[in-house]
Amino acid sequence: MNEFIFIAFSLFLCLANIIAFRLGKTYLIALIVTYSLLMNIFVLKQFTLFGFMTAGGNALYGAIFLATDILSEHYGKKEAFKSVILGFFTMIIFVIASQILLVFTPNEYDFAHEHLSTLFTLMPRILIGSLLAYLLAQSLDVVLYHRLKKFTKNKFLFLRNNVSTLVSQLIDTIIFTAVGLTTFSCLNLEGVISPDQFWEIVLVAYVLKVIFAAIDTPFLYLSYKFLPKKNSQK
Repeated sequence: MNEFIFIAFSLFLCLANIIAFRLGKTYLIALIVTYSLLMNIFVLKQFTLFGFMTAGGNALYGAIFLATDILSEHYGKKEAFKSVILGFFTMIIFVIASQILLVFTPNEYDFAHEHLSTLFTLMPRILIGSLLAYLLAQSLDVVLYHRLKKFTKNKFLFLRNNVSTLVSQLIDTIIFTAVGLTTFSCLNLEGVISPDQFWEIVLVAYVLKVIFAAIDTPFLYLSYKFLPKKNSQK
């Protein structure tokens, strides 16, 4: 059942990217910002896919890479980098706001503080992992995408999409899992997974991202059928 939900959710996110792109680049950038917020919450949920443990943010990570590749393909490197920076600052604002919210003393009518505290207590560390992984992997993705596009003389769309995504996704997965999720007793860092689960999480998360990359490739081609009316291709 989880496997079916994951595939369906991935297709939904890919379709959402295409619809946002059709409406215009501002909508697609706004969707990237939305994904950036959601993935930092969704990653806290652990479940099993194909017999392995994984975290809930993988499909959203994949959706961000597809969205930035669409921006790269149709609007150029500058717009793709702009979306990365906006997502970066959105995550910073989110984590600061969530920590300030926890500082308020709840009154006798409150029923949410305990649950919000559980949800947001680990957020600063997850943010650090997200920011490092996000900036490095997304920047690498944009750079690789355009270098491959130039190298292949604007041919082989599937090649630049998949190679740039799979290389940068591997970097993203390792950095985020290590910095944002893993408990390191020697460093007195509490996380949501233990060190002996590290490579399982990395492997499964990366395999899922490979699956998402395979799913999203047709949608990148499909984006040419849903060009905004005022699209300045580069």
